[in-house]
Amino acid sequence: MATKSGGKVEQAGDSAPLKMLARVGLIAYGVVHLLIGWLALRIAWGASASKTADLSGALRTLADQPFGKILLWLVAVGMVALALWQASVAIWGYRNFEGAKRVRKQATGGTKAVIYAAVGVSAASIVLGWGSWDSRSQQQTTSGVLAWPGGQAIVVVTGLIIIGVGVAGAVKGVKKSFGEEIDTSSMSPVARKSVARLGQVGYIAKGVALGVVGGLLSYAALTFHRQKAQGLDGALQAILAQPFGKFLLTAVALGFVAFGLFAMLESRYRRM
Repeated sequence: MATKSGGKVEQAGDSAPLKMLARVGLIAYGVVHLLIGWLALRIAWGASASKTADLSGALRTLADQPFGKILLWLVAVGMVALALWQASVAIWGYRNFEGAKRVRKQATGGTKAVIYAAVGVSAASIVLGWGSWDSRSQQQTTSGVLAWPGGQAIVVVTGLIIIGVGVAGAVKGVKKSFGEEIDTSSMSPVARKSVARLGQVGYIAKGVALGVVGGLLSYAALTFHRQKAQGLDGALQAILAQPFGKFLLTAVALGFVAFGLFAMLESRYRRM
């Protein structure tokens, strides 16, 4: 009975409607990164920042547009569908790999599923008026965890995991290993090269930003400087505060834009 139930779940994860919605999710994921890049550019060049350059700011920017609630529901549904599809791949996929390599692929896929689901839940939360996971919420949560027995170790480990994810993303960009996930056979040589470049720049820039987020989180835990426990917006502000920070932040912002464009193209060519 359990085997039969598992087979039905696997078939649902491989269904055409779910794959179609997952492609919508990739478009939504791309739009979110485009908006984060745009908000980061505004911060870099001194424009008034009414919204944070992170997931919360991007989703609230969408909410302010005409038909904003409809757009957010599309993001929520698409991202949840993408999370479900990615989870099914993590559980039943990668059968052409064995041993540790398959486990590593499944762990990566599972992490992606959690991230996609978080974006979808965040979009739905804003529509339903439940608030969003902004910089203040992140600081409050981190402060609460630091007060737990062993909380310092938990936050440090979390920061190191985020750094690891960032490093893995940057390495993926440098090696262009994301090319394994997309079907470029129908692309022209110019299009193939453009997609590869967008993916490379996007993964590296996003990896750098996540590395800074993890670094700030670990630093906050080790020094009990809770104000330093900031998310992506805080990481981008930290980049801006460096020598030539305006140009460094511009490069990272353009990287997020590149990643967004890549994700939108990936919605068409992703192997599913």
